[in-house]
Amino acid sequence: MKINSPPKILFLSTFPPTQCGIATYTQDIISAITDVFGEKLACEICDISDNTDVNHNVHFTINPTLKSDYTKIGREINGDNTIKLVHIQHEFGLFGGTYGNYLLGFLDVLKKPVTFTFHSVIPTPDKKLMAFVKLLISYSNSVIVMTKKSKKILVDDYDINENSIACIPHGTHNVNYENTQNAKRKFNLENRTVLSTFGLLSSGKSIETALKALPEIINHTPNVLYLILGKTHPNTLVNNKDDYRDSLELLVKELKLKNHVSFINRYLEIDELLDYLKATDIYLFTSKDANQAVSGTFAYAMSCACPIVATAIPHTNEVLSINEGILVPIEDSEQMAKETIKILHNNTLRESMALSAFEKTRASSWNNVAIKQIDIYKKSIDESLKTTFNYPPIKLNHLKNMTTALGIIQFSKISEPDINSGYTLDDNARALITMCMHYNVFKKSSNLLFIDTYLSFIERCQTEYGTFINYVDEHNHTHIKNDYVNLEDSNARAIWALGTVVSLKEHLPKTFVTRAKLSLLRSIPWMSNILSPRAIGFVIKGLYLYNSADKDNNAISIIKKLSKNLISNYDVNAIRSWNWFENYLTYANSVLPEAILYSYLVTGKDSYKRVAIESFDFLLSKMFINGHFKVISNQGWYKKDSIPSKFGEQPIDVSYTIQTLSLFYKTFEDPMYKTMMQTAFDWFLGKNHLNQIMYNPITGGCYDGLEKTNVNLNQGAESTICYLMGRIIMEQQKTVSSIKLFQQKKATMKASFRLSNK
Repeated sequence: MKINSPPKILFLSTFPPTQCGIATYTQDIISAITDVFGEKLACEICDISDNTDVNHNVHFTINPTLKSDYTKIGREINGDNTIKLVHIQHEFGLFGGTYGNYLLGFLDVLKKPVTFTFHSVIPTPDKKLMAFVKLLISYSNSVIVMTKKSKKILVDDYDINENSIACIPHGTHNVNYENTQNAKRKFNLENRTVLSTFGLLSSGKSIETALKALPEIINHTPNVLYLILGKTHPNTLVNNKDDYRDSLELLVKELKLKNHVSFINRYLEIDELLDYLKATDIYLFTSKDANQAVSGTFAYAMSCACPIVATAIPHTNEVLSINEGILVPIEDSEQMAKETIKILHNNTLRESMALSAFEKTRASSWNNVAIKQIDIYKKSIDESLKTTFNYPPIKLNHLKNMTTALGIIQFSKISEPDINSGYTLDDNARALITMCMHYNVFKKSSNLLFIDTYLSFIERCQTEYGTFINYVDEHNHTHIKNDYVNLEDSNARAIWALGTVVSLKEHLPKTFVTRAKLSLLRSIPWMSNILSPRAIGFVIKGLYLYNSADKDNNAISIIKKLSKNLISNYDVNAIRSWNWFENYLTYANSVLPEAILYSYLVTGKDSYKRVAIESFDFLLSKMFINGHFKVISNQGWYKKDSIPSKFGEQPIDVSYTIQTLSLFYKTFEDPMYKTMMQTAFDWFLGKNHLNQIMYNPITGGCYDGLEKTNVNLNQGAESTICYLMGRIIMEQQKTVSSIKLFQQKKATMKASFRLSNK
């Protein structure tokens, strides 16, 4: 075994270039595990193939028809100590022998923990099949199925202990929500109403059901185009003859559908396939297999926001509600036509179905499936399987997409900016801070345009009195909300942002720094009079940053005065079991101990240091419980002497906690703070009560909230900015750690050199 070799999960499965659903499934889950966990966990393939020359990227291959191969390869796998678990993708037809019983030879010799994923679960088995499945499962530590129906069949029909069965849905690709009309432009289909079906063609797909429904659909919607996406399944070709496709093409001719049907007769790469699905107005699922436990094609269509008319098989029966589509009897072309016309006739219904389908399948993204499967592995492996999340690339795509010439738009509908929501000073101040942080790390000149935009918005919001308005509508008019909403917190965030710009005067263009400084100085008269504790915290942060670049006794004086106000709040409210500044914990709580620590760094007062540590320790005790990070719920907040709510978590608090932990770590170099930073940031990556990622891997956007049973998929400015703040801090931390490690190695080498020369 190589030193520092990562633990491995071995997948026993077909694998590309083999073209079948299970091969694609395995490739996708391995890619997801690699994306989520990086190099700390490796995946390996044992390919089930009778062509050993096909795949040179795998270490093990089993010829499914050679019984001796199973025991031989099983023993070879035993010899690799880095392999910690074997995950078998099971389909009866993959393995040789009756019911695929050659697999038993492999299981008999294998000395590794085993997990099964059953891609087919056959109901009402005879005695032989039941006995065989129970024997297979007896070798395993856990079983994964993809639907609740499959789990019920294993429990009721096979008498399998339900505690050993995990239900993890078929994975779906991360897809950026896109208007169907926009997606059609890629294929010059703007003037067509698009229906589609995809997958490797075989008679079980029953494409003829949709073709026979088309004439009636065309009578209602003459511009319909039905796309049949995908090549023929290799197993259905006999002597290179494609009888099934030939029969479909003949049916198209008989029904005079030439101008309404298009065969895309090739294996589509995933990006092109997803683009076709996003361009689809209604997806027609036509399978006639009444026992089909799961369909990847159906799952992919839902994930691309396709309203669906589907034949009723176990998977569609379980997953497809009236909110996402309509079920029809198998091979019932008349009913398929009727229901398709119903959806085409109602644009509002079609759009709501699309959105509901998209939202429902976010929980089953491949990243989320990978997180759930790793949890299953950990329970199956005797020794602790240590995994750490891989930090995703920092992407500003969504942040930039939300930004116009005026500033950053407040809200989005999924990932599409909602210009009607207007703009806020809050969001543009945070966006300015984030873009400055990013520029400071990466020095990308393209950031400067956005820094200018956000800084200009802050200047636009400043009044003649030095204060700021917060709300600006989509037409750049001052919103009436500014007249009746408390603006202290938003004004204070502007000071934080302006101080950030000034603090980077050695890196940013001089004009930016001068503009920020002038705006900040115009605000000096009102700063000392603010009362909101969080506003005090933001102003202290901003003034500390400003003073770090331009020493200013007036700024220090304001910091001292505001700090006394916070300390007074603490003295009034803090008791032995509640070391806090108020009688409740709400949002952005960590900015309060952070502000007091900044005050200590300015004044050197030990009492400030004590309160900063004491209050932050108290807050951390409410957010880090048994090694798990929980955000203070926004459902009623957390009041003294009350039981806190468990759900309703927002990214803003995760980000602010990371920011404060970063300052405490820099100040005191206590590794506990660094560990907590990583744990808190892991909340974004899926270490939360739903085990779901909270960011959009495609654009770098962040979802607005984590609720009890679902993620709020809207990606507004606040959540996206807060995620990026946290991500950039973790990147800075990684850079600092690398520098420290280099310095330590350099010092060790110097010491060794000196000793060798004595």
